[in-house]
Amino acid sequence: MTLSTDPRALALRGIEIMATGAEPDFDAVIHPEATNREAIDEPPACRVPGPSGFHATALWLRAAYSDLRWEVHEVVAEGDLVVVRTTMSGRHTGPFVTYNAEGRVEQAFPPTGRTFATTQTHWFRIADGLLIEHWANRDDLGTAKQLAWVPPTPAYLFRMARATRAARRAEGKDAR
Repeated sequence: MTLSTDPRALALRGIEIMATGAEPDFDAVIHPEATNREAIDEPPACRVPGPSGFHATALWLRAAYSDLRWEVHEVVAEGDLVVVRTTMSGRHTGPFVTYNAEGRVEQAFPPTGRTFATTQTHWFRIADGLLIEHWANRDDLGTAKQLAWVPPTPAYLFRMARATRAARRAEGKDAR
């Protein structure tokens, strides 16, 4: 089976390119009308449909986490649905910025230099031989604990406030 006819291979390629793929890689795997259901907490560029939105999500994650990777444990496919159980890992070397429903900076977590490895399950729907829909279940609390975001120390709370203020200032400059 080729990538386009094997839904498992297509979903695995979708996971792989999040860590290392360039924009043309996303064009080859992501449907032009694809929706990332997880983009609600991501920058506005991640919320657009199609390959450019998924590529923006990859860039957002890579900006916060170096050595980013997904270890695949299981892949299950039935009909147009593929589920991939993974462990995501990396090192927190850049600010991790979350966004509210309006696309404005909500919170910034300054880099801790710590590593993490937490489980995730990614769900993909396939249409026309491409990934058209994605949603996930993630262990965000496990990630936050491993990166020392929770429970936060007073010093880290201060750093978070500074990082959030800086991200909001940068957001304002980008809007102009």
